[in-house]
Amino acid sequence: MVKHHGVPSLEKKQKLLIINKTNKNDITNILGNPSTTSKFDNDLWIFIERKQTQSKLGNLGQMKIFKNDILVLEIDNYGILKKKEFYNINDMENIKISEATTQTGFERNSFIYDFMSSMRQKIDDPLGQRAKKREEIRQR
Repeated sequence: MVKHHGVPSLEKKQKLLIINKTNKNDITNILGNPSTTSKFDNDLWIFIERKQTQSKLGNLGQMKIFKNDILVLEIDNYGILKKKEFYNINDMENIKISEATTQTGFERNSFIYDFMSSMRQKIDDPLGQRAKKREEIRQR
């Protein structure tokens, strides 16, 4: 059994795309709509093709990826293809992933934490009614 996800024959179809000549309409005619898009200086369109098959009986029928292709297209503001990068499953095994992690930026004593807490309090009780009731109870 084979499960297919994404654009069929992506590797073959991407060869039809010519840098500085192909436009957005050509790309959608050849590949269809992108799997995902991103907007930085130029548009980034990402197309994916993935095929999985059931592995051997010893692995209790787990799915194994045997094709995993990704095509990243960079399109300029005029809709013309400026850059294309094609990655297959072997390329992805060579990509190094950073082990570095980010730290949380909001400690309990930080200015931002205090500011956000006061904003939350003002949103929850915009007229300050809860604070007035607490003060009245304390005075009794």
